[in-house]
Amino acid sequence: MNVEPYEQKFAQFIAMCQNASKDKVDTVLVDHPAVLGDTYEELTESLSRLADAGLSLHIAHR
Repeated sequence: MNVEPYEQKFAQFIAMCQNASKDKVDTVLVDHPAVLGDTYEELTESLSRLADAGLSLHIAHR
C-alpha cells in the first residue's frame, strides 16, 4: 500500500487554510468528518491547521 504524505494528500485543504484570511473566509463546512483525514494523525493535523488559520468548522447533518 502506498501512503501519501499529509502535505500531498491534503494540498487543497492546506491551500484553503493559508488563503482563508485573504479570501475573507472564516468558516469551513464539510460534508462529513472523514474529509479531514483517514487517520487520527491526519484528523488532528487538519484540525490544528484550521485552528492556526482561525477558522471555524461546521459539519453538515448526516
